[in-house]
Amino acid sequence: MQKVVLRILDANLDRAREGVRTVEEWCRFGLNDGELTALCKEIRQELGLWHSAEMRAARDTEGDAGTALTHSQEARRSHVGSVVQANLCRVQEALRVLEEYGKLASPEMGTAFKQLRYQAYVLDSRLQGALSEAVHADRMGRLRRSPVYLVTSPDDRLVEIVEQALQGGLSLVQYRDKNSDDGLRLQRARALKAVCESYGALFLVNDRVDLAIAVDADGVHVGQQDLPVPMVRELLGPEKIVGCSTTNPEEMERAIAWGADYIGVGPVHATPTKPGKAASGLDYVRYALDNAPMPWFAIGGLDLRTAGATYEAGAQGIAVVRAIMAADSPKAATEQLLAIAQESRR
Repeated sequence: MQKVVLRILDANLDRAREGVRTVEEWCRFGLNDGELTALCKEIRQELGLWHSAEMRAARDTEGDAGTALTHSQEARRSHVGSVVQANLCRVQEALRVLEEYGKLASPEMGTAFKQLRYQAYVLDSRLQGALSEAVHADRMGRLRRSPVYLVTSPDDRLVEIVEQALQGGLSLVQYRDKNSDDGLRLQRARALKAVCESYGALFLVNDRVDLAIAVDADGVHVGQQDLPVPMVRELLGPEKIVGCSTTNPEEMERAIAWGADYIGVGPVHATPTKPGKAASGLDYVRYALDNAPMPWFAIGGLDLRTAGATYEAGAQGIAVVRAIMAADSPKAATEQLLAIAQESRR
């Protein structure tokens, strides 16, 4: 039994030290924060003092049944924040194990690991703001690098179409469905989130903040008559992206004041997805080029025929619906749209 306890202590000391070192590297190189780096180093060195030769001698890696166990969530990290957060959790879990089993070795050991666990909680709390900023910055960087934005329309082949577009290089998807029942919307949102994540693409939900929270989407896009951007931000938290549709300079100014992460600019041309909305033409695109401080996407009736002129008018990116959703080959259509975007940026 003593050897079992020693193996448990050894395994969790390894786990805690490795986890702290992973967090320390982000504090040092990602945040350039000397104080947090020093705190990590202090915890790591204290752990090292308790890692005795007797514990190491009890190690049996080949005979450890846990080495073959894994989970799908461990195979991929979506952003640096998830790496840091996963390791903070790993450290805290390991320290709880060390505290409880350490009591079997000596009261001093249990007390020492209890204090280290509290230090890990302090580290976690102090990192939360920085982690949120890092996750949001990562998402925004990926959004800025996405010249084509697919806004979906209901289709029985929805997931298949989106995956084909992702295979063509698409990196930004919005799930839009105004009419289906919530059960079906939830099912499709989950499936779309999974396929987007597998291709490293951002996944946003139109209008429905509750649905976005349910599937852990990267963000939400709202219109002028939906929930105000500040309220959406409050519900989603600081890590998520919040986009907003605009059709004229006044709405743009409102979206800027609200702090939207990006805006839609249009409709450039008349489109059935916005019935009753007059086309704004390319003049509003040119206005956005001069006045929008955040990323923006021209939208409305854009396809292979109209994309080039829209980019030439100054569009940073374009949002499309039918150009991909109704294409004979969503993959080929996406590749062509991306080629037009690349050509326009030369």
